[in-house]
Amino acid sequence: MRKTLIGALAITGTLLAPVAAMAQTEIHFWHAFTGRLGELVKGQVADFNASQSDYVVVESHKGNYSETLNAGIAAFRAGEQPHILMVFEVGTATMMAAGGAIKPVYEVMAESGAKFDPDAYIGAVKGYYTTTDGEMLSLPFNSSTPVLWVNRDAMSAAGVDPDTDMSTWEQVDDVLGKLKAGGEDCPLVTAWQSWIHLENFSAYHNVPFASKDNGFAGLDTELMLNGKPQVAHLSKMAEWAKDGKFIYTGRRNEGGANFRSGECALFTESSAGYAGISAEAKFDFEVRPLPYWKALASAPQNTIIGGASLWVMSGHDGAEYKGAGEFLSFLSSSDVQAAWHQNTGYLPITAEAGEATRASGFYDKNPGTDIAVIQMTANQPTANSKGLRLGSFDQIRGIIDEELEAIWSGDKSAQQAMDSAKKRGDTLLRRFESANR
Repeated sequence: MRKTLIGALAITGTLLAPVAAMAQTEIHFWHAFTGRLGELVKGQVADFNASQSDYVVVESHKGNYSETLNAGIAAFRAGEQPHILMVFEVGTATMMAAGGAIKPVYEVMAESGAKFDPDAYIGAVKGYYTTTDGEMLSLPFNSSTPVLWVNRDAMSAAGVDPDTDMSTWEQVDDVLGKLKAGGEDCPLVTAWQSWIHLENFSAYHNVPFASKDNGFAGLDTELMLNGKPQVAHLSKMAEWAKDGKFIYTGRRNEGGANFRSGECALFTESSAGYAGISAEAKFDFEVRPLPYWKALASAPQNTIIGGASLWVMSGHDGAEYKGAGEFLSFLSSSDVQAAWHQNTGYLPITAEAGEATRASGFYDKNPGTDIAVIQMTANQPTANSKGLRLGSFDQIRGIIDEELEAIWSGDKSAQQAMDSAKKRGDTLLRRFESANR
């Protein structure tokens, strides 16, 4: 898909012969961002295009994460795939199994000659997207991890000291009671309920979400999300929901609007919530570490990433892959990554970008913005906490969401719902395994 962009001069409505022409290779980049994040991506693309004259990246928004993945799959089947496709982290196993649909990033970078050092990327981030041999399949881009956002003004209004320690869920439980008693109508809201309260909960407490090292060790994996720790946490959340201490607003990030408007006191959400919260909140807010249950762990392990990576699609020519490599190298550069991290709350994907951010004084001026990095890197990941690599996981998340909604509504106990999620999810895992042997 090599295209020529021709500059022409038009006078009095008549198109004259070109007086200047410039051939550039178009690189098509499909992503899932709108709003503030979409604006920042457009800025990155514009900066890359202005930095050189050989390539022009064309960015296109293709819907939410699920819709963008489905659009990429449909486009590949039609022979109209983009060069670069943003795929959320739960689509990793699906992309790995796609075989001929992708061109691994390590191959793209080697062939393009673009600057690329796989050792420069943060291990906890890179590991999610590499083979067992350490070869990078896709480029980490927007990697985040869940944290606790606090509306300090709402805490004070309810008569609760906003500096109260909320490191543990036991402490949060106490605070939720005080917030409710103090007249707070929305003590706690959450985004991405499965990602935060099951997937990350499991990693943070160093218990398995699935067998076979959460899918990293083979396709013959089974869900283990119905274990005692997970059920205990969800049972407590069910109590909070019944008592009006936890308000359920939706499966994705619908709760973000409630928190940004000042409606809710506490919010479990991605560290990348920083982009919207810092832009819209009219109240004093801060970010805290994700709480853990002291009854289940003496200290937290590490959270895992969410967000997405960039996959290069097959079926293009060498000049286009060279351009794709140059663009990915640009996105990984220290200046670009440091700015991305500081503007969004996403993790800096390279150690150098994190160090540059600290050296600039950003963390000192914006307390708490380094919590996500610390939370991810404080401990060496275990088999339970390096991430998830499960086939059909987007569909499995849909099943989990249905079962969680049954818990919040009181239609099922946490044990019943998670037993059902395991049974239904394992069926999809067996289909995926059978299809990819």
